[in-house]
Amino acid sequence: MRTTLTLVCHASTEATTDARFPTDELLDERGAALAPAAAGVLARIDEVWCGPARRCVETATAMGRNAVVEPALRECDFNRWRGRALADVQADEPGALTRWLTDPAAAPHGGESIADLLARVGRWLDARCSGPVRAAAVTHPSVIRAAIIHAIHARPESFWRIDVPPLSCTVLRGHEGSWTLRSTGGAP
Repeated sequence: MRTTLTLVCHASTEATTDARFPTDELLDERGAALAPAAAGVLARIDEVWCGPARRCVETATAMGRNAVVEPALRECDFNRWRGRALADVQADEPGALTRWLTDPAAAPHGGESIADLLARVGRWLDARCSGPVRAAAVTHPSVIRAAIIHAIHARPESFWRIDVPPLSCTVLRGHEGSWTLRSTGGAP
């Protein structure tokens, strides 16, 4: 039995628009207006999960689904960079930001490294390989990047080369313990 997993990126927030490390924030006006239009993505889905952040829950709800909150789908922990603009971190800590962007094992912000995020998402994804036939997860760009890297066995250094815009969909197919990237698409 094959599992089809559709990963939906949450709708936009102020942090998305302002290039800031996110906090647990609600959707911005544009995101709240666009999310219902993406409801068709979840129409033929057996089970829907979402990350615990308000922006994920709000996106799933706006798409017409009551999603099961899944802690493993939480955003990368940016710790002391949370809420800060990327440009401000670059100005204040250029070496630390460069290290974080180039070394998947680095966590100069005191939070979660990309390597840790990849491992967490990989464990969750592998546990879903024999689950519902059609499932979806509303989550964060970082989680979706990690799932893609895990599915195609890409190098962790590829993490930042994957663009995941708000409300975009990524479809993975799972069978007998392995995943295949079926498609990626922009926002509806």
